[in-house]
Amino acid sequence: MKRINIIKSIFFVGTIALGVSCTNLDEEVLDGYINSAEEGGAINTAALLQSSYEGLRSFETQGQMFALDEMSTDALVGPTRGGDWDDNATWRQIHVHTWAPDHNEVRNAWNALLSNVYNCSLVVENGTGSEVPQARFLRAFYYYNVIDLFGQVPYREAGSKLTDDPKVWTRTEATDFVISELEAVVAQLPARTVNDASFANKDAAHFLLAKLYLNKGVFTAAAAAGPYTFAPADMNKVVEHSNAISSSLASDYWDNFKPANNTSPEILFSAKNVRGGAGGGIQYHWRMSMHYNQTPDGWNGFSTVAEYYNKFNPNDKRIKNADPAIIAAFGNPVGFQVGQMFKPGGTVALKDRKGNPLFFTPAVTLITSGATLETAGIRMQKYIPDVANINTPDNDYVFMRYSDALLMKAEAILRGGSGSVGSIMTDIAARTGQAASAATLDGVYLERGKELWLEGWRRNDMVRFGKFLAVRELKPYVSADKYILFPIPADALFNANLKQNPGY
Repeated sequence: MKRINIIKSIFFVGTIALGVSCTNLDEEVLDGYINSAEEGGAINTAALLQSSYEGLRSFETQGQMFALDEMSTDALVGPTRGGDWDDNATWRQIHVHTWAPDHNEVRNAWNALLSNVYNCSLVVENGTGSEVPQARFLRAFYYYNVIDLFGQVPYREAGSKLTDDPKVWTRTEATDFVISELEAVVAQLPARTVNDASFANKDAAHFLLAKLYLNKGVFTAAAAAGPYTFAPADMNKVVEHSNAISSSLASDYWDNFKPANNTSPEILFSAKNVRGGAGGGIQYHWRMSMHYNQTPDGWNGFSTVAEYYNKFNPNDKRIKNADPAIIAAFGNPVGFQVGQMFKPGGTVALKDRKGNPLFFTPAVTLITSGATLETAGIRMQKYIPDVANINTPDNDYVFMRYSDALLMKAEAILRGGSGSVGSIMTDIAARTGQAASAATLDGVYLERGKELWLEGWRRNDMVRFGKFLAVRELKPYVSADKYILFPIPADALFNANLKQNPGY
């Protein structure tokens, strides 16, 4: 499926990032504070806040932040299949760490994040009442992603002119700013609303603070590639903020990814999608991988790498949801799909477009052709397709879950924080049908890979555990240190205050 066809298939309602030109230097990377008078009129802060929420949907696509966070790791690969899915080597370059400052998805992620920062800052500077703490939280979330992916962070001081280049924080300065913003705003945010985690709330702020303190040793290291030191005081902050979250694990792991997942007590923050109405590209998360002949039909694209799949027991419920209703509707389990695929009902075998059995194999290469064109690679579905509306489903996109907070707490304690891991590992495993991973750093790393697959945290975890640059199945070499961070997009360097990240 060519990228242009994918774009035609999905329409992102109100996503401000798609309105940002990669060549209009006055519009991209404006970032930050602005006086309404400079714009020549009143600012509709309510509409801008709504746009700031809708900007979260830019994470739902197969590209941008999702691709940088997942395809750059051992979890996801985008093989070229004959003449399809090459897209000028876009996906291969991400997986094998050969991207450059002109890479389209690097640029798209930069533009999407900073255009949303800009909208949030307009609300912070001009909004009233509850608008301001919400915008500060959202801006902190977007900033967090800029810090994580790019290191340097452009910003504007209050009242600065649009004709002036944005100033730039170092990674350490940006980390300190975002932590201070969240600590200032957490008490002003409301409690999380039952059955709707799509608005800024205290639990989400505590989660993001825990994530920042857990990664502070990475974000403030003298060299981006390490070594990293995790201060006990920071680890205690992780424990503190994890403990401050008022939540519980869902009894069924898949409650977090079903069409009515807004009812899960475990989801702390999400992007809201409405069946048949406003929403983002959640259908990417079944279309991008599934075969043309499956139900729902897909684009025969991305795959999970075998070495990642092999970390799971094949019967782990987190990768094999074979509930009767799912088999009746789709024919195959939701999760990871390997082996013979079936029509709805699960008894009639599917065939590929040449009439051969549609049998997905673990083996996959960066470029496939011939007999393996339609079958190479384990396929994945993180969200249960919405039978009532496949194209505009009701599944909310999940950013933060309580299970992640528990695993952050366990990791922080094992890195020198106060407290005991206690039953965290067994609690996480209780709904999987599998034995718990060991209460060690290696065990936490293993469990994070299994619990949070394709949820946007894999790169962050691999960097923190010192595994991101290492040899893996389809990347038989250690990557250069520069690949710990993505490059500043070439166009953005017209801002004289930005300097290209080392090595690019």
